[in-house]
Amino acid sequence: MRIRSALAAMLGVVMSLGVAHAQSFDWQKYKGQTVSFLNENNPWWNELRPYLPEFQKLTGIHVQVVTFQEQQMRQRLVTILQSKSNEVDTFMSLTSLEGALYAHAGWYADLGPLMKGETEPGYDLADFSRALIAGETYGGKLIGVPLNIEGPIVYYRKDVFEKCGITPPKTLEDLTAAAAKIKQCEPHMVPWVTRGLAPALPYTFSNVLHNFGADYFDAAGKPDLCAPKAVAAVAWYADMLKKYGPPGAVNYTFVQIADLYGQGRAAMAFESSNEFTPIMAAPGRSGDTGLMLLPPGQGGSKPTVIGWGLSMSAFSSHQPATWYLMQWATSKAMEARLALKGIAPPRASVADSPAYKAWLDQLPVRGEWQKLIDTMAATGTSEVGPPIDRQPQARQIIGEAVDRVLLGQASAKDAACQADHDIEAMLASH
Repeated sequence: MRIRSALAAMLGVVMSLGVAHAQSFDWQKYKGQTVSFLNENNPWWNELRPYLPEFQKLTGIHVQVVTFQEQQMRQRLVTILQSKSNEVDTFMSLTSLEGALYAHAGWYADLGPLMKGETEPGYDLADFSRALIAGETYGGKLIGVPLNIEGPIVYYRKDVFEKCGITPPKTLEDLTAAAAKIKQCEPHMVPWVTRGLAPALPYTFSNVLHNFGADYFDAAGKPDLCAPKAVAAVAWYADMLKKYGPPGAVNYTFVQIADLYGQGRAAMAFESSNEFTPIMAAPGRSGDTGLMLLPPGQGGSKPTVIGWGLSMSAFSSHQPATWYLMQWATSKAMEARLALKGIAPPRASVADSPAYKAWLDQLPVRGEWQKLIDTMAATGTSEVGPPIDRQPQARQIIGEAVDRVLLGQASAKDAACQADHDIEAMLASH
């Protein structure tokens, strides 16, 4: 229901933008102002950063940038927004995680009114994926602009598979068998690595949960990790890291995973498609890496697909100038440049462009990567946690539950049932 209303609201914004510009656009209108930008150490930002001086020259707007790792960025942002401070003007936001919470708290600025009078001709909001725009729309308000499209995929060493006589797994059982064979065949390598850090773990665990045929909540709206299929998913995820993962796996998120696989020390890595560029930049990886979605389980194949967005603080003192930065960073021209750096484009015109298709054709692995993204976009789910506003807290509970199993502190059933209890208690407290 929210998707349909969000799409309707998006179409209204698009129609109003179509008649908003009858004269040339003045990029220097807010010259001399300073915009503060809080972001995380994400491939999108890392690729955009070198172009930032171009924006400052184009507009005369100074950009004050603060970059943190993802969890630290989110902690800092919540502190600022809770205090209604104007310290941050624009920030990266993962609406699949914090969107409902931030929207209900009134922390996002409504971009619609700004777009009507402050948008460059040709920006074309309708060029973005309708589903991604819907994910950036709450209560009929556009609260962000899509930056990418992504989901977890399996990176695997084709040369190691060939040496060990392994064919790409077709089921989760095959994947377990492949990890066991690699452990015997290549004992110096880590057979399997994925996220173990509690707040980050649900991003990859959710794909496992859904492939097992389970969900976070049942049809009656109650936490359901204690159900047999969900318990089996918890056990599988923890056992794979316990038996075949690296030491200290409970501290692993995308940075450590990309480094481990990129350095050639892991045979398989289940991590975001967004890490494709840094992984492929490592010597040898663009030639010896194969890609696949997580193999299906008894619930079939239900990949996770999400996207980061760029949002504006409702408490920003420089909202028009901030929108200038946001529209420049998400323009067709900039998206086209970033696509050639391996940022999966959320704009149809970029994804269909000859330049991008030529870039994909340069390396076979790039074409594999795009096909997986297309499949995720067509068949995936954005559920990366229980369908509640307090996503960060719920995901922490889920991550800690899996980690207790990984560390041998609880059985999968006990940990999963305790997670249900903790989520119910959290919901009852508000």
